[in-house]
Order: sequence, then C-alpha cells, then structure tokens
Amino acid sequence: MKKICLMLLTLTFLAGALLAQNPADDAYIKAMTVQDNCEKVKLLKDFINKYAGKGSQYENYAYAYLCLLPCPSKSQQESIGYGEKALSMEGLDADVKSSLLVFMANTYINQGQNLDKAKNYANQLIELAKSEKGKEGANQDKWNKIMAAGHFIIGSAAEKAKDISGALDAYMTAYSISKDKNILISLRKMAKNFAEAQNYAEAEKVYRTIYNQSKDPNDAIVLSQFLLKTNKNDEALSLLKEAYAKKKDGEVAFSIAVILANKAKTDPSVVNDAIRYSLEAAFLSRKNSDQAMKMAEGLFFTMNKDLKYNETVLALQNKAKELDELTKFFNERFGGKSEEDLSEKDKKKMQEMTAEMEAMKAEIEKLKAQQNMAITKFNQLIEETKKRLGVK
Repeated sequence: MKKICLMLLTLTFLAGALLAQNPADDAYIKAMTVQDNCEKVKLLKDFINKYAGKGSQYENYAYAYLCLLPCPSKSQQESIGYGEKALSMEGLDADVKSSLLVFMANTYINQGQNLDKAKNYANQLIELAKSEKGKEGANQDKWNKIMAAGHFIIGSAAEKAKDISGALDAYMTAYSISKDKNILISLRKMAKNFAEAQNYAEAEKVYRTIYNQSKDPNDAIVLSQFLLKTNKNDEALSLLKEAYAKKKDGEVAFSIAVILANKAKTDPSVVNDAIRYSLEAAFLSRKNSDQAMKMAEGLFFTMNKDLKYNETVLALQNKAKELDELTKFFNERFGGKSEEDLSEKDKKKMQEMTAEMEAMKAEIEKLKAQQNMAITKFNQLIEETKKRLGVK
C-alpha cells in the first residue's frame, strides 16, 4: 500500500512539473475555463499572439474556438480568418472539425461569396460524417444528421448561385437521409419566393419535388395551382385526382370540382364528375363546404341538359304569371256578379275562361312535379354521396 501511495505521489509531482514546464498549455486551459465568451476570446487571442507557431498541442483548437465562439467584439471577418487557419491544421477531433466546416460554409453562403469554397467544405463535412459513421460504436443518427447537413449546405449554395435543379437535388438528398421536415419547410419557402416573383415555372418545379416526397394533399393543391398558372390544367386535374384517390381530402375534392366546373362550360361530358366532386367536397371540406354545395346545385340544375331544370322553372314562372293575369281579368269582369246577372254570351265566356284557368293550373302542377322530380334526384345524389363517404 505504501508503494502504491508513493507511486501516486511521484506521478502527481511529475504531472505538476510538466504543467509548470508548459506555460502554453496552461494559458490555453486557463482561457477555456473562463465562463464569459468575450473574455475567453480575449485570452485565446493572447494565447495565439504569444504561442502561435511554437509547437503547442492546442494551437489548432485555439483557432477553432476563436472562430466558433460568439462575441460581439469579434468581427465576422476575424471569425473567418481563424476558421480558415484552424482548418489548415491537423489534429482537430471530428466534432470540432464538423462544427467548423458547417460554420465556414454557412458564413460564405450568407455572404453570397466563395460559394465554391462553401461547397468544398460541405463535401468535406459529408466525407467526415461517412468516415465517422463507419467506426465501431459510432452514433449513427448523429453522423447521418451531419451528413444530411452537408448536402443541405450544398443545396443552399446552389440556390444562392441560382442553380435550382442542383439545389433541389441536394435538398432532397439531405431529406432522404434525415427525413427532417424542416427541409421541406425550406423548400416551401423557396417556392413561395418564386411565386411572389411570379416565376411560376420555378415554383412548380420546386413544389413538384416537394410533392413527390411528401404526398401531402396540401402540397398537391399548391402544386396544382402553379400548374394552372402555367396552363397545365389537365396535369393539375390528374395530380389532384391521384392525391384524392390516396386520401379523401375535402380541400382536394373542392379543387378538383373547381377545375371540372370551369371545364364543364365548354365540355358537358364532365358535368357529372364536377357534381360528384362538389358534393364530396361539401361533406368533407370545412373551409369550402357551403360553396361546394352551391356549386353542386348550380351544376346539377343549370348544366344538366337532360333535366331541363331552368326551362321548367322559367315555364313555371311564365304560367304562374299568365294564370295570375287571367285570374285578375276574370275577377274584374265577373267578380261580384251572379249567374242571373250574366248574358248567355258572358256565361259562355266565363266558362271558357274558367276552363282555361283550370288547364293552366293543371299545367302548373305538372311543371311543379317536374321541378320536384329534379329536386328529388339531386337529394338522391346527396344521399348516395353521404353513403359513399360514410357520413351522416
């Protein structure tokens, strides 16, 4: 036991002697133990000014942290210079090096300068992640995320350089690795920017990429809107029907109905389809339910040529008006008179007018029956729709 204690004391003494003999390391350790970032930066700068190029084992880390540590008194250009210096040196561990590569690449992209260098650093990040991921006991999820970050940075650089195809490829590679929904959010923002600039062709390209990955009905709706903007109506309709077949979504049904309703103005063959989707939207859509039902009614009652509903309503209005006028004339001529007060000629005229009014009433009842038959047919369609959708 005494021998063991003696050995420990000896080792402690030797370590103390080594520390005392290496003031550069002491200076670095002192800087890194300070809590305030700006004070830490000051001490690291002092370390570099005094010990740079003199063989300190921490020189590379001093440059790295001078780059990465946030401090208001340190300029971005200083951070870049320290970062470049750190990356030019050997011996950094994978975590620090990956942080440096991300920082440097993103900084150059944000500046809109040195985009090729940013891509180069992103590629280095990807290769580093691949290498670390392959090591025994490696945190696979961590290095997959870092690898995805590399591809995302390449996408950002390509987007900055107006290389939209290259950006989309890189972004989607990042998404395929990480499944990070924030990547799709970034893409939606990118598409929105194109749309606001009325560059609908590029907006369509971006949203097509998004929808191919997400298969989200909301993305299908937005993509269809861009397709419509570029006069690709049939493609928009096909896309929405594909999305609706996979998931019965009310807003998708409404979008389909609107396209078909417009198409029905010149192509009567799509009227029934337009009515079907309008009714389904009426029961599935919270936002457009009332509008969808009104559209279904309008399509059914005004564009159904076999039904002739409009003609029936117009005929009914005309007949009711004729009957009203005839009744008024009859009352003016014969009202308040008994049969004894009438001449034979007046009696005959009264009989003729009475018969005419009865015929009109019969015709009106027939038209009302036709009208009610049409309403019954529409109500049947509503019931069929509810049954088909399983709603009450």
